[in-house]
Amino acid sequence: MNTRRNIVLIIFGCLFFGAIFGWIIRGGGESETENQESLATDGETIWVSPMHPHIRQNEPGKCPICGMDLVPLSQLSTSTNPYQMEMTPEAMALSNVMTTKVSSGASASRLQLTGKIQPDEKRVKSLTSNFAGRIDKLFVNFTGQEVAKGEKLATIYSPDLVNAQKELLEVAKVKDRQPALYQAAKEKLRLWKITEEQISEIEKRGTVHTEFDVFADASGIVTARNVSLGDFVSRGSVLFELMDLTHVWVMMDAYESDLSWIKKGDKITFQAAAYPGKEFTGKVSFIDPVLNPETRTIGIRAEAVNTGLQLKPEMFVSATIKTTSSSKTGLMVPKSAILWTGPRSVVYVQVGDKESPSFEMREVSLGARSGDDYMVTSGINEGEEVVSNGVFAIDAAAQLSGKYSMMLRPEEKGGVQSLEVSEEFRNQLTAFVKSYFTIKNALTASDVPSTQSAVSKSKTSLTKVEMGLLDPKAHEVWMGLLKPIQASLDKIQKTSDVEEQRKNFETLSDNLISAVAYFGVEENTVYKQYCPMAFKDKGAFWLSGEKEIRNPYFGEAMLTCGEVKDEFKPTNP
Repeated sequence: MNTRRNIVLIIFGCLFFGAIFGWIIRGGGESETENQESLATDGETIWVSPMHPHIRQNEPGKCPICGMDLVPLSQLSTSTNPYQMEMTPEAMALSNVMTTKVSSGASASRLQLTGKIQPDEKRVKSLTSNFAGRIDKLFVNFTGQEVAKGEKLATIYSPDLVNAQKELLEVAKVKDRQPALYQAAKEKLRLWKITEEQISEIEKRGTVHTEFDVFADASGIVTARNVSLGDFVSRGSVLFELMDLTHVWVMMDAYESDLSWIKKGDKITFQAAAYPGKEFTGKVSFIDPVLNPETRTIGIRAEAVNTGLQLKPEMFVSATIKTTSSSKTGLMVPKSAILWTGPRSVVYVQVGDKESPSFEMREVSLGARSGDDYMVTSGINEGEEVVSNGVFAIDAAAQLSGKYSMMLRPEEKGGVQSLEVSEEFRNQLTAFVKSYFTIKNALTASDVPSTQSAVSKSKTSLTKVEMGLLDPKAHEVWMGLLKPIQASLDKIQKTSDVEEQRKNFETLSDNLISAVAYFGVEENTVYKQYCPMAFKDKGAFWLSGEKEIRNPYFGEAMLTCGEVKDEFKPTNP
């Protein structure tokens, strides 16, 4: 009993002193983050892992995860661009980062697909009984047996046929007087697939056949035997399933991005693991009109001649389609360089030099696939270098550093995703936004002449926004916004009715809000504000350079009606 009590006391003592010791080590309960923040505040150097930025300490050492030497936090990344991630040469070497230069090339006319052999459904036949009866003889003993066209498969005793033959023999005696009755008796036998030769033989012999043979009407392999000796079958019963394997289907699956390369009539070559080095040929005969919702693929079917019945159903094959599509040229990047996340495709482009490498995340638009490469229609330029190996390591480091990454996408504002544009374009757009503020202030004062004068200056500022600075995707977005912006400015300037001016100002505001959300602004924060009572409680938005509400839709009547709905921070404050 005393021994047990001593053990309990020892355990509690260890826990008590361990807790005190841990409290001392952690600096009286101060968190690691707080220690790091206090170190930074006191001016002490924080050392961080180049590959794992969350590993931090107040003295040099090695990363416990990757073993790399820690570097000062101030040296890890000096870029304020959220799209760019800097790495040390050592971190690049450890992650085995390799780049590939983007070059223009022609898409290949070959497409690699996988598939399997299936029987040609047009050559699968069911052999049925044309009359009811009993299986007296059976010449097919097992499934898989090969039969030839015209080969005897079974013999059936049919009471119905026996009676029909007796009727024929009886009416044959009076066929001169009752020709119609005679023809009806013969037709009855014909309906049971009794041939003219067999009918003539019955009449000639004058005796009744008690057994009739069943013959194969096609050559093939017996894949199902549904009867046994002595079974009674009814008319229409399926006796055997025959499969002609002299021609087979090659069933393949193609991704959506491959469809533009495949046409009916394209030739294919394929190999099967059972015959190393042997190549078979075929031709595309069918493209499934419906996409498989589970695999997101389209079924492609080719027909091939199966010489010597070497190809067996369910065999896996590796196929190459020689496409008939005209060769397309464009910028090509390796498949390994692309990160997919839902509908987005992302690559990392090297923008730094070899001494201080830096990688910028770019969202790209992909074209058709060509082997191990993809055609890129927008997002990168020829001659740039994309990361083709180690891209996941760079993306993971970007996530840990709080940069934009595959999963941490640029913030969406106003229901749109921001686009990367040049600083020069943002400066030009910001200048137009400032001129817009003058219109807003004039409407707040309900001053029609001042509003018209402000519109003239805004038009001048708008002409200085150079759309030539945009890439194709951003250019398309800007052109869609530019026309309603220009039209609303014209209408505001032409009318002398302040309410009509405010109505068109709403159109101007909505499109300019989208432009700012897409392209961003420079210098100062822009506030997206909202009045729920504007236009008979329909509500309306506007932009402001100040957080304080100054309502342009009511003026002095309801000057402070509204609220801030969003903020657009400057890209380079």
